[in-house]
Amino acid sequence: MAEHTLAGKNVLIAGGAKNLGGLIARQAAEAGANVAIHYNSDSSRVDAESTLAEVEAAGVKGAIFQGDLTVPANVTRLFADAEAALGKIDVAVNTVGKVLRKPIVETTEDEYDSMFDINSKAAYFFIKEAGKNLADDGKVITILTSLLAAFTDGYSTYAGGKSPVEHFTRAAAKEFSPRGISVTAVAPGPMDTPFFYGQETPERVEFHKSQGMGNQLTKIEDIAPIVRFLATEGWWITGQTIFPNGGYTTR
Repeated sequence: MAEHTLAGKNVLIAGGAKNLGGLIARQAAEAGANVAIHYNSDSSRVDAESTLAEVEAAGVKGAIFQGDLTVPANVTRLFADAEAALGKIDVAVNTVGKVLRKPIVETTEDEYDSMFDINSKAAYFFIKEAGKNLADDGKVITILTSLLAAFTDGYSTYAGGKSPVEHFTRAAAKEFSPRGISVTAVAPGPMDTPFFYGQETPERVEFHKSQGMGNQLTKIEDIAPIVRFLATEGWWITGQTIFPNGGYTTR
């Protein structure tokens, strides 16, 4: 059985420049892992460079890569570039996502396509490339949303776009199992990040808070340790979607 620690391992984080992805990157580095940080847009480059500096300050190797992961060839290149920079990737974490709150009757085809490209297609090909490129006993972790277990309005393309990833996760867990690779999904509650607030009114923010323990939103500090656990001692968990949300919802 492989040693379940991040020390000396190589970790790739899609969407690793800031917010949850940035914290996962920093915590992985603090645990002794080398970290490849992916970011999507030019606007995130400064954050990616800042996170890279913190990773390297922890005494490990780091690298940053830009790419639109809705293009499968870019996902292939990301894994190749990360391996060239750090060595064989052991842990692949995908935090990439896009949120939209909009009634179905107002949603355009372009919005639908964009939401499913980012939340579903990119996740599928990330899992595919992880299955092709990860070291034996590797870990694949995708960030989803607790809205998968909610009965609510407005989030048809967000929850809808994320929901196929549960099926991708289960299939990949079976397919990658002979190589000891676990595949999991983490579905946080509404998180206290800019990603969330742009879609909600102050009144709805208060409602979301009221549904969690202590009348608060999920914090990135609540989620990053769960990702770290799944990448180490929690290796025996596979094919599952975990809902860490302070009691926001369940199923």
